[in-house]
Amino acid sequence: MSDERTGERTDAITAAGRWADARSYHHTDYSPERLRAERTASISVCVPARETAETIGGVVSELVAVRELGAIDQVVVVDAASGDGTAAVASRAGAEVHQEADLLADWGPVLGKGDAMWRALSVLHGDVVCYVDGDSQDFARHFATGTAGPVACAPGVDFVKGHFRRPFRVGEVEVADGGGRVTELTARPLLRLFYPELAQVHQPLAGEVAARRELLMSLPYATGYAVETAMLLDAYRETGLDGLAQVDLEQRQNRHQPLAALTSMADEVLGAVAVRLEREGKLAPGSAPVRIIERPPMASVRAA
Repeated sequence: MSDERTGERTDAITAAGRWADARSYHHTDYSPERLRAERTASISVCVPARETAETIGGVVSELVAVRELGAIDQVVVVDAASGDGTAAVASRAGAEVHQEADLLADWGPVLGKGDAMWRALSVLHGDVVCYVDGDSQDFARHFATGTAGPVACAPGVDFVKGHFRRPFRVGEVEVADGGGRVTELTARPLLRLFYPELAQVHQPLAGEVAARRELLMSLPYATGYAVETAMLLDAYRETGLDGLAQVDLEQRQNRHQPLAALTSMADEVLGAVAVRLEREGKLAPGSAPVRIIERPPMASVRAA
């Protein structure tokens, strides 16, 4: 590695450390009471859901309680035609429920989680949009308020990632930090190598994300599991490091995917990074090992 490239990498790592010191928050910094009193923007919370009847009721109930406190404005569940009654449970708990296939139906079949998140923009009206996962056990309201808080209250923050400890459970056995396998084995190593300035982003694949609606409307959305990685890199490109932040949500427990599913997830994450490296001229065109399908920025769809 040349002296010039070594210096650039050292500068990027230094910038990452400074960013982490300045833009890392704890969810207790943004309680529902603080959001109600200080927020300068309306907030929509979106829950993409597939076969989550066991957990979606608790998730929605917590979000509706926050809405009734005046800390957020809209609670939307986008259901993937779940056969277990997810939509009915969410509706009874007080959410606004949409079937993902009914949103922007002219775009054809829904191609995974990222596509559902993209289509949800058509019905989310808040100045700030916050996504949370629907399969979280013991969901707490701070997952939403902690994530959305810096965007709604902190000057200059446009995009926030949540991070947490995720235990890995097999039967009655629990490993405290055993979850997040694709994060630690694929996503973070890729960021350290190609985007060292983002090396201090603890969980680039976290489903807890909040951003200004205007920013999200300007971004393409990867259609599958690559959506969180692609969104982080694209937000960084648009806002720079100072526009990003992360929030410690403490602990989250959700369903663990089988190893075969994690392999395809890792492939999609790799594809999202490789495609962006191609666009930036850092990788030869056509080199990406996996081609991911992306939806165009919603702003361009609305303008058409």
